[in-house]
Amino acid sequence: MKLNTLKPAEGSVATRKRIGRGPGSGMGGTATRGHKGAKQRSGYSKKIGFEGGQMPLQRRLPKHGFKNINRVEYKAINLDVLAELAQAKNLTKIGTKELVEAGFLKKNGLVKILGNGTLTSKIDVEAHAFSKSAEAAITAAGGTATKL
Repeated sequence: MKLNTLKPAEGSVATRKRIGRGPGSGMGGTATRGHKGAKQRSGYSKKIGFEGGQMPLQRRLPKHGFKNINRVEYKAINLDVLAELAQAKNLTKIGTKELVEAGFLKKNGLVKILGNGTLTSKIDVEAHAFSKSAEAAITAAGGTATKL
């Protein structure tokens, strides 16, 4: 070991400049923030969408549309899909549980049965909503349409 090979321990010497610690740091006075203005003050944070005083994009674009907060979103399933499912799995009763297992519906999803297609066998269907044509087709085939 020689004096010219000595080094301080790893991590013991601060390598970054300590900002705002007087003129000796080389960054005294304004502490690298410049003179005056919002960015020089403590507590400054730029608002989302701020464009330096220019009119922000979300205020330049026209307002349009309407989002109904009371809208009920149904997953639409046609009669021909129900007929295929009943035939493939040999079912006489189809409810939300069977539709979830088959991958047509999410666990807490709402389902509406639509009348596209034909039913050849008797199927009892449980769903949250039915179209008039679907309900008529299910009852005409001898099944029942039960609203949940």
